[in-house]
Formats: sequence, structure tokens, C-alpha cells
Amino acid sequence: MSDIEKDMPEVETEEQIVIMTDEEGNEFYYREEMVIPVDNKNFAMLVAIDSCECEDADCHCHEEEDEDPDVFIARIDFDENGEPVYLDPTDQEFEAVQAAYEKMVAE
Repeated sequence: MSDIEKDMPEVETEEQIVIMTDEEGNEFYYREEMVIPVDNKNFAMLVAIDSCECEDADCHCHEEEDEDPDVFIARIDFDENGEPVYLDPTDQEFEAVQAAYEKMVAE
């Protein structure tokens, strides 16, 4: 290992998986695709993960494969234990994150 490699910080490659629960107790799984900082707050772009593990291509899980995945924007706050909590952004926060994302894509 070279001296340069020793001095480089390790890059975390583990995917952050977020579980969202609706009012009926159904769980939905999302992958944290990226974090966008806006106004000293962090916002996560969450992309739905296909939870179907069947191998039957005719099953109901595969009916919507051609559609774009669900993507949500969530503000990242932290609870009293320091664990991340994903919350709905305000309308103004959402618009600011959307503008920041569009600027990143344009660059």
C-alpha cells in the first residue's frame, strides 16, 4: 500500500436503507440515493426498492417494472439518540431542494 493510500480516508459504501410505514402499518423500503444540503439542513432523495423477491415474471410485482421508481424527498433530523429521522419537508424546503437538485444536474 502506498503512502497516499494510507492517508486517504475510507469511503463508506454501505447503502442506507430507510423503512417508511404508512397509516395502516404497511412497510415500504427506500434506498437513500443522495443527500442534498440546503440552508444548513440535509435532505435525502429516497428511491423505492422493489420488495418482490419472486422469480415468477407473471406475478403482480412485475406489472409496473417499466415505470419510474417512486422517489421522495425527506428532511433528515435526528432523535434524542442521534438516530436519523426522515420527515416531510415544508413546501418551501421542497422547492429549495428541487432547485438545488436541478442546479446539480445542470452542472
